[in-house]
Amino acid sequence: MHSVARAAEVLETLAAAQPGRGMSVTELAAACQLSKSAAFSTLYTLCQFGLVADDGDGMSRRYRLGMSLARLGWRAQSQVSLRDVARPVLTGLTERTGLSSRLAVGESDHAVVVDQISNGQRIQFDLRMGVRELPHCTGLGKALLAEMTDAQVAELIGRVGMPRRTGKTIVELDRLLAHLADVRQLGYAVDDEEDAEGIFCIGSAVHDHEGRCVGAVSVTGMKLDIPAWRLQEFGHAVRDAARHISTDLGHRDDDG
Repeated sequence: MHSVARAAEVLETLAAAQPGRGMSVTELAAACQLSKSAAFSTLYTLCQFGLVADDGDGMSRRYRLGMSLARLGWRAQSQVSLRDVARPVLTGLTERTGLSSRLAVGESDHAVVVDQISNGQRIQFDLRMGVRELPHCTGLGKALLAEMTDAQVAELIGRVGMPRRTGKTIVELDRLLAHLADVRQLGYAVDDEEDAEGIFCIGSAVHDHEGRCVGAVSVTGMKLDIPAWRLQEFGHAVRDAARHISTDLGHRDDDG
């Protein structure tokens, strides 16, 4: 187990190295707090499996990640289903909040629901699979919009419009762009009776190993007399769930 942990640390250290430069044995040993002999032995073994590659000779030899990692990474991604990864997290989100939770992906300028977990309560919403959520007034839609640039948002809104659903619906582009700036800062979007009266929805975006937005998760509930601080608690729970799914998909917070 110790040797496996050492190999994993070496790979992570090489992954963080400056692109195109690689690392010497001395640099790697110092970074991993290993002896030079231990670092060299680990590098030699990893090179045999193509997980590490080396360039140069003697004291000028430098090491970098090997292309076998690309093959393994592709195979890993091909075995991952967003829905399969998200489902246990959605279940946990519903247990944590007591609210129904959903997973959606972007399709044809809308958020399309691909999975959901009911809270099992007597009062249920019309939350169906395949439902297309409007981008400008729903938690899922706004979470996906916040991943775009302002120019991309304006272009999308130009295609789908901003129909008024309730008295709280944002129907001006400049207000929507300002609202999305807040969403980006918070990490979650709140639909506070903007799509349907008496109902709130909170969504947060999910990212893959390349940092791309691949979907969003949300919770939905009755507004009633829920205070603002409670919506904030729900927002943090949804954001945590989205980050959990993103991490399981290979995303790292420092991916940018």
